[in-house]
Amino acid sequence: MSRKLFAALAASLTLTTTAIAADAPGVTATEIKIGATFPYSGPASALGNVGKSATAYINSVNERGGINGRKINFITYDDAYSPPKAVEHTRKLIESDEVAFMFGQLGTPANSATVKYLTGKKIPATFITTGATKFTDSKEYPFTTTSLPSYDTEGKIYAKYVRAQLPNAKVGILYQNDDLGKDFVTAFKAIYKDEFATKVTALAYEVADPTVDSQVVNLRAAAPEALLIAGTPKFAAQALRKMHEMGWKPLTVVNFVSASIGATFTPVGLDKVAGVVSANIQKDPVDPKWKEDKGVKDFLAFMQKYLPGADVTDSNYMYGYQQGMLLEQLVKQAGNDLSRENILKQSKSIKELVLPTVLPGIKINTSETVNQAYTQMQMQRWTGTNWDQFGEVMKAD
Repeated sequence: MSRKLFAALAASLTLTTTAIAADAPGVTATEIKIGATFPYSGPASALGNVGKSATAYINSVNERGGINGRKINFITYDDAYSPPKAVEHTRKLIESDEVAFMFGQLGTPANSATVKYLTGKKIPATFITTGATKFTDSKEYPFTTTSLPSYDTEGKIYAKYVRAQLPNAKVGILYQNDDLGKDFVTAFKAIYKDEFATKVTALAYEVADPTVDSQVVNLRAAAPEALLIAGTPKFAAQALRKMHEMGWKPLTVVNFVSASIGATFTPVGLDKVAGVVSANIQKDPVDPKWKEDKGVKDFLAFMQKYLPGADVTDSNYMYGYQQGMLLEQLVKQAGNDLSRENILKQSKSIKELVLPTVLPGIKINTSETVNQAYTQMQMQRWTGTNWDQFGEVMKAD
């Protein structure tokens, strides 16, 4: 092949791949636009730190030159944990900002409100931050992948644990009155079966409620020996504080989303919540056991550089950091074909991915039928100063 012919062929290939990229919505030769909404304000504002951390990680990727020569323009808006605002901002992201796809949109209410619109537009909603069990149905939600363990998986793990520890005990459940909380109640029903009606008392709260004090008082009156708190950090902290004030100390389980040292435990008092149990997927960066762990060291260095002064004990920051790494993997895997079709395909083709800050044994594997990033968790107990992991890495089954 002559040099001229080779050069012409190379130029043709370059033009072709550039054209492919340019034809994809939200993609140019130098940039890809990706969208999300987060509750930076409102009743679940603690979870907004996921968005702050993910954005900071993406900024670090851009500082390193981006991915395949492109910078990531991660456009996020504050939906205040309000479904109407989530819909408004999601429409703006698609129709005005013209993002290529959505990534990591946070909250069961937000995703429930926007999924029909995104599916209708055939926009990939990749690794959304909700564990709502309905979203694990890949046939019902073909354009969706999730990045929290499903609340069904998590709830069944807790139900089995409580039943093993206290086989004949009464159980209380304080739950957020939406798909988040209801999924945990359903999971307990699946494990307790016919005994649920006689052994379990479940009381709901609304995200608009100022406090959950009355629910906690009423749950205590039912005299359960174990209590599951299934909600968001603000309300979990309120419940734990009220329990301490009353001197009520049942076996207490707090869902993963609310089991943040910084966002939930510190406002109550770290020593006052000793003994609380949860299930987790990620390392605690201030736990001495991970002091020499490279993944944790890198995370702490990242926080110091990109989010100085932020509370590293707030697990939402590490989760957001992991979300950033997951997005980086997704875009890398897509190569130069950043079409929505290929982004969706690659989101369901993550194989044996081990992020450096997840607990040992936890891997990300997605497929056409498994649209969840995380299907494994490990139980842990708060000692008053650190998390003590116990048992094996578990699935719902």
